[in-house]
Amino acid sequence: MPKPKKILKIIGGVIIFFTLPTLLFFAFMYFKYNEDLPTGEQGPAADQLATNMLNALNHEAYQATDYIEFTFKKRHHYKWSKANNTCEVYWKNIKVELDLAHNDKSSVYISEEKYIGDDAQEYIQSAVDYFNNDTFWLVAPYKVFDDGVERRLVKTEANKDALLITYTNGGSTPGDSYLWHLDDNGKPKSYQMWVDILPIDGLEASWSDWETTDTGAELPTFHKFLAFGLEIEGLETSKQSSVDGFQ
Repeated sequence: MPKPKKILKIIGGVIIFFTLPTLLFFAFMYFKYNEDLPTGEQGPAADQLATNMLNALNHEAYQATDYIEFTFKKRHHYKWSKANNTCEVYWKNIKVELDLAHNDKSSVYISEEKYIGDDAQEYIQSAVDYFNNDTFWLVAPYKVFDDGVERRLVKTEANKDALLITYTNGGSTPGDSYLWHLDDNGKPKSYQMWVDILPIDGLEASWSDWETTDTGAELPTFHKFLAFGLEIEGLETSKQSSVDGFQ
């Protein structure tokens, strides 16, 4: 039978074997990608850049869109009635009829049966978090004039204009900042993120594969983030909600 010292040595070796490569990889990623949050100027120039971005995306068509349906990363499916401020959120065998204005009025269904267990609120909160995250990857450019949003004009190292957006309230993670990089037409091509959920500041994700939807709104269907692809599929829009609102 191995002695206690030898057992501790083996355990320590196993821990080092599995953690050291991870630590080295994180250190490499940190020094390669980590950036300080840039500074910029608030005011008319920043607001105009934001307006140019909205114009490039046909913001009026998005405002007139009442209903959006999509699937995010093949995991979460949404039937979002913008007109009614409600959304049906689906994952696994769960459906939450989410009241976005009054979360406590939402309903939970498991395997198509209404669920009223003690943990129903946990499912509702999961649906809220999924909705906030996944719809952001779909419609974030349209949120630059939301309440509590600060806009700043930033000059990049290439002397290009970029739009720094900071959310001072709302959503699941208030305080997050995003630096939008735009093409020559003012359309988003990527953003860098300074967000609480990521341990490295300034990581960049692409905004690409834009689709002109049935309502005329421009929405992305793919993001490249490091070595990962974030797919948005089954995108459908309409000007009149195709689902009834729920109270």
